[in-house]
Amino acid sequence: MLRTATARASSAKAAAATATACHPRSLIALHQLRTNSTSSTARALPWSIRAASAASRIAAFFKRPLASSLASTSTNGNSRTSVPPSAPASSATWTQTMAQAETLVVPPGGKLVNPMELIGTELGSLTDNIKKLLTTDQQLLHRLARYYFDQNGKHIRPLIILLVSQAASYASPPGTQPLPPSVTPHGSAPAPSDSFAAFTYIDTPISTALVGHEDDALVASFGGPAAYAAHPASRILPTQRRLAEITEMIHTASLLHDDVIDVADTRRGVPSVNAEHGNKLAILAGDYLLARASIGLARLRHCEVVELLASVIANLVEGEVMQLRNGNVGGATEPRMLLSASTQVPTPAIPSFDHYLEKTYMKTASLIAKSCRAATVLAGSPETVNDVAYTYGKHLGLAFQLVDDLLDFTGSAVTFGKPAGGADLKLGLATAPVLFAAEEFPELRPLIARRFSEEGDAMRAFDLVHASTGLQKTRDLAAQHCQVATQAIVAWPASPARDALIQLTDKVLTRSR
Repeated sequence: MLRTATARASSAKAAAATATACHPRSLIALHQLRTNSTSSTARALPWSIRAASAASRIAAFFKRPLASSLASTSTNGNSRTSVPPSAPASSATWTQTMAQAETLVVPPGGKLVNPMELIGTELGSLTDNIKKLLTTDQQLLHRLARYYFDQNGKHIRPLIILLVSQAASYASPPGTQPLPPSVTPHGSAPAPSDSFAAFTYIDTPISTALVGHEDDALVASFGGPAAYAAHPASRILPTQRRLAEITEMIHTASLLHDDVIDVADTRRGVPSVNAEHGNKLAILAGDYLLARASIGLARLRHCEVVELLASVIANLVEGEVMQLRNGNVGGATEPRMLLSASTQVPTPAIPSFDHYLEKTYMKTASLIAKSCRAATVLAGSPETVNDVAYTYGKHLGLAFQLVDDLLDFTGSAVTFGKPAGGADLKLGLATAPVLFAAEEFPELRPLIARRFSEEGDAMRAFDLVHASTGLQKTRDLAAQHCQVATQAIVAWPASPARDALIQLTDKVLTRSR
């Protein structure tokens, strides 16, 4: 028995030394394996406690401390992310380690949590609810605004928001009440919190100037006041459900605008709106989505939530401008030059990794992070809970985009649902795989500086990325961000929703679309 325990401990130690990609579940699993080989007391601990213990020691599995690898996880909603352009080397035992971890980190009962069992009702009604919010007498606009909602989107952002809403309800003190609306319909006094059996105010105009106009029928279209009752079993408030819908509307509006800027022909496996109907109508459809999302946001009647999501829209624009400064579409194609301090010879300037990650935060992570925080704010959660929600969303969002940039080099247009095979290179964009590859192949630097504008540049860069460790380093960096997200969320009490959020970091890393 001692020999077996020693062998298991040795195996766990070797696995920990080689699992440098730091996959969230593998780290917790490896910690459990090591603990189980040395302590019968640890074996008796609940899964959730062992996972929380593992999270507190997660950085030990990195070749260098996690704190030195990632930027501050400030939770004020305004941080700008910075991560050094280096990551742990790839491990040849990644597959074996993950296979072993898969059998260890599961909740009691032997199976992973299925999020649809937790929030299937709310998520299942998402698309239909959004379509009701987009009703307009302008039939062409009505059809274009709904166009992408008729396709099979991932709905990852609403999924995260709903799971965070449910998981946070276990983290807030007993008796926590949702914040009362700061403004009630038609300027009347705020209702007391104990009258919140129904939340019809989220579809009721605030201004008397709007009474009697197009939105008067919204409550009826959703099924009347009964449809707005809070359901204690799901632990998700109608305001949080509406926030998830608003977030998806903002995200989809950004896709409509991005497709115009990127001259995209497809989206979600179908022709893009701009390809089918032209740039002007695509832009107007995106504007309409943002306008309807803003109306829905105002009717949540919570100033901090309005501020958070309004800043998201500003971040989306800022991020797009940052990207245009380093891409071919709508920008200059002449390379920017810097003078070398030692030689005074002009050398090509390429985007810094800080610039790339700040842009990634603006375009992707900001929406997820601030929506997660807004969800807990709506529930009246304490600031400590709000901070965890923001941190989880921020780092999961960064990981999501890193994997997206990875899939641009490894995925196909069929599985990805949009152009792949180095599509970003053709737009003149240097993403994480390229920036990492440039550390190994300096010949990439002039190509990046001139934004892959010359014939053969994009193909050469594509080949060099695949010849480098850039793809694995990108995945490793995404895994590090997933680990920070996991570290944050395990501070909450164990619940199926919290466990689903931890498992979601795995799905982000292993997704193919």
